[in-house]
Amino acid sequence: MAASDRHPDLLVFDGLVLTSGGRRELELMRAGGLTGANFTCSVWEGFRPTMERIARWKMSLAANADLARPVLTAADLRAAKREGRIGVVLGWQNASAIEDQIPFIQLFHDVGVRVVQLTYNTQNLIGCGCYEARDSGLTGFGHEVVAELNRVRMLIDLSHVGPKTSEEAIAASRLPVCYSHVAARALKDHPRNKSDDQLRAIAEKGGFVGVTFFTTFLARGMDATLDDFLDVVEHIIGVVGEEGVGFGTDARQRYEAWSIYWEDYTEADPPYWTHDKGYARQLTTFAPQRRPAAFVDYASYGALTVAMEARGWPESRIRRVMGENWVRFLGDVWGA
Repeated sequence: MAASDRHPDLLVFDGLVLTSGGRRELELMRAGGLTGANFTCSVWEGFRPTMERIARWKMSLAANADLARPVLTAADLRAAKREGRIGVVLGWQNASAIEDQIPFIQLFHDVGVRVVQLTYNTQNLIGCGCYEARDSGLTGFGHEVVAELNRVRMLIDLSHVGPKTSEEAIAASRLPVCYSHVAARALKDHPRNKSDDQLRAIAEKGGFVGVTFFTTFLARGMDATLDDFLDVVEHIIGVVGEEGVGFGTDARQRYEAWSIYWEDYTEADPPYWTHDKGYARQLTTFAPQRRPAAFVDYASYGALTVAMEARGWPESRIRRVMGENWVRFLGDVWGA
């Protein structure tokens, strides 16, 4: 695929990546023109294991300061672009790390966490995930968590959250919330995909939608291409408007097993991701290929720009969807 002359100039933000954060991954990201991303550092873990993961990320950032920098504000992302480094936003795919302690939220904010998904696939103390048979909604404790996340200005993510819990979280939050990595149920009926009504509900309160190219959630499954991904982007733009949409690839890759978090990770569906609480009942079964073929590795972000250009998108839309929308939205939520 031919390169894009426009791509090196773009601010490029990925709403969700899964990586060990080793030097090789960061080198590929910089080669791909990535400005920054939401890097998962907790899924099923409690307080101490999550703190250990954060400590390892801080060690990696210190060791690779020529390639990456921590991000606490939207201004840090723009600085990362100027510096030619990767802006690392620490985020969670579950809120299990706060256990039953609201004060832990402030502690995690103090050490740099900026994105918190309320639940990951199943029930926790806050609410319900998208793979539970019944969604009872946001709990009383969940309302307290939402209020505290608002107070410290951490972004609430609802990508894996059940429909009723999402609806009630959107209503309860005084700050806009996001779906960081989702696709459209109108194009493929899947419990992880969001209906047009769910997309409108988040947008009506100023929320944001990051579109994934995880092929299981696209209409043609493992045969999906970047064109199938852009079909979803265009559909969601039609529902929520152009300024409320970006991307969150959910791209997974590991080159270096420096973290115990990733020692068992392969492209063939580790039980950690597909089982409740990381070890119990099987929730999902995915085939090994999880991204369109054109996105070979983290050096491939330019392929997204090329695909958008091939669709005839105007430069303003490309700039917005590739990252400008995300950075503006994050600034609105995080503040200065």
